[in-house]
Amino acid sequence: MSTIETKNPYTQKDIESYEIISDRELSSKLDKAETQFQSWHKLEIEQRCNLLSNVAELLLDRKERYAKLITEEMGKPITQGIAEIEKCAWLCDFYAENAEDFLADQLIEADTEESFISYDPLGVILAIMPWNYPFWQVMRFAAPTLTAGNTAVLKHASSTTGCALEIEQLFLDAGYPEGCFQTLVVSHDQIEKIVENEHIKAVSLTGSEKAGRKIAELAGKNLKKTVLELGGNNACIVLKDADLDEYIETMAWARMQNAGQSCIAAKRFIVEAEIYDDFIEKFKDEVKSYVIGNPIEEETQVSSMARENLAEDVEDQVKKSLDKGATLFYGNNREKANYQPTIIENVKPGMPLFDEEVFGPVAAIIKVKNEDEAYEMASNTKFGLGSMIFTEDVESAKLRISEIADGAFFINELVKSDPRLPFGGTKASGYGRELSKEGIMEFVNAKTVYIKK
Repeated sequence: MSTIETKNPYTQKDIESYEIISDRELSSKLDKAETQFQSWHKLEIEQRCNLLSNVAELLLDRKERYAKLITEEMGKPITQGIAEIEKCAWLCDFYAENAEDFLADQLIEADTEESFISYDPLGVILAIMPWNYPFWQVMRFAAPTLTAGNTAVLKHASSTTGCALEIEQLFLDAGYPEGCFQTLVVSHDQIEKIVENEHIKAVSLTGSEKAGRKIAELAGKNLKKTVLELGGNNACIVLKDADLDEYIETMAWARMQNAGQSCIAAKRFIVEAEIYDDFIEKFKDEVKSYVIGNPIEEETQVSSMARENLAEDVEDQVKKSLDKGATLFYGNNREKANYQPTIIENVKPGMPLFDEEVFGPVAAIIKVKNEDEAYEMASNTKFGLGSMIFTEDVESAKLRISEIADGAFFINELVKSDPRLPFGGTKASGYGRELSKEGIMEFVNAKTVYIKK
């Protein structure tokens, strides 16, 4: 029997070994999800919302325990792990309070005695989720999907298998029936079997562009809907009137939070020449102030990346960019999975640091002559997850929102997810939306009901 091994990236010590389930066990779990769906979707939505409120309470009761597991499995500083769990509780409370209104029948005036749109669940939904926010990424899928009346199965990243199993137990402890939410400890080779299974009605994936293309192809072949939240290469435009003293902390954290392992992190800083020198010095001072160390210690702000090979990938992207003419301004030291926060100047199109998603604590800095060039440079990317702009002229920035073809546009703030607002991308960053009303509508059937008496 094959196994999955988890390892602490900071200490490099083994954590746990998990047996990969057989194809027969996998089939049995999918059957259970389908069987449970037949009764779960008939439950009053008020009862499903009450169960979700139970999840929120348990998350807050267990936040230190869950955060410690996140820290052990992927190296997130403990205080950031606690914040992740607290955000999951907020998410659950949001849908517990609003799902009934979101899913209410929509009355339509037509040539009928009565007509309306009914929002019915689809069935069993597969989630394929990443390691960088091991609870948040799963919960922002699971909370609306389950509350809409679907059942769910999870293929989590292998390195966070412990988190995946804890999430399944969380739903059981909150009172959800067995089979509503199940974690599948499977290999990558088994994913195709899951997508092809007749019980699976749709797939939600958060991950790389490469993974998204594979899943979209497989789901399309089987005529199954997908929601894809993929990579990002977010631009942070810093105009000459930006208040650096007010926002430099936000700008730097937009890149370095979670050791840079965030799809919505600011990855390309596009700065007007007039304030460039002032910006980069203040940016360096802010980055140098970070407490770097053991993620289990509360004062730590930046720690190791999630795996050593991920740090090696970032190191390679930096080296190739330096070879093409970029210049090192600060940092760029690596020891195993620990990668020093790094600032690279003179980054241009054609370099990995400009063209690719860099999933680590490396800030690419681009100097531009003026505002028009800044917007032009920001749009020069195949990705479309989110952009941010820092300026005192907010009204002018609002007039240019349509020039950035991204899923999000933040003014004087880092791009972040919020349960109240839809989240997702365009172009190579995927399609579909999570969170808000749009998120709960992704896995329902908008059914036309026409009644003639």
